Amino acid sequence: MKFFKTIAVCALSAMILASCQSNPKPLPGITQGEVDSVSVAVGVAFANMLKGSQLDNINLGKVMSTIKTVLKGDTTIFNEQNAPMYIQQYMMKANEALGVLKAEEEEKFLEENKTKEGVKVTDSGLQYIIEVPGNEVKPGPQDTVEVNYRGCLLDGKQFDSSYDRGETIKFPLNGVIPGWTEGLQLIGEGGKEKLWIPFNLGYGGRDMGPDLPAYSTLVFDVELIKVFPYVEKEAKDAKKK
Repeated sequence: MKFFKTIAVCALSAMILASCQSNPKPLPGITQGEVDSVSVAVGVAFANMLKGSQLDNINLGKVMSTIKTVLKGDTTIFNEQNAPMYIQQYMMKANEALGVLKAEEEEKFLEENKTKEGVKVTDSGLQYIIEVPGNEVKPGPQDTVEVNYRGCLLDGKQFDSSYDRGETIKFPLNGVIPGWTEGLQLIGEGGKEKLWIPFNLGYGGRDMGPDLPAYSTLVFDVELIKVFPYVEKEAKDAKKK
């Protein structure tokens, strides 16, 4: 999705720049100030689209010189047909490289983190601390749970919080990322825990938005409010609906 958005912004930028190039004087009813303002707006949109993507380290000097070349009608090594294909190929390769870097970063962090007091590690690689064990009612993988939680990246940047929204959330435990499915079964109702979820137990190589990039290790503080046991009859009835 981000690839196509980036292409769209590139196209928009080129069209507006082309318009400005072919119309050095403002159009009737359009002031020079408005032209300057839309130029800044295009720059902001373009920069924000690139930020956090695999294209955020491109050579901007090359971008601008190529735009000028195309606007003059001269040719470059790419055209409007093969340029998007090359960008897509580059982004796929860059995404793989990002995965390698993130894996190295994650491995170093988790190796250090598991030595800290109270941290336990499951066979899957999930790391956790049980802060409050809760009662004897623990969820199974098919049960529905009601929780409060706060999610952060390794740098402490928060990307989601039910606490901030002021409401708990309910979901079937087998319908979320593997790290949650496994982690929530470790505590009972009323329990609290901290989870460190490696990206292979989270969203993997998927980019979930600007606040949750691909290959992110996830850190969650979770409070299990209530367990709603799975009932086969109710599940069948729900499917019929």
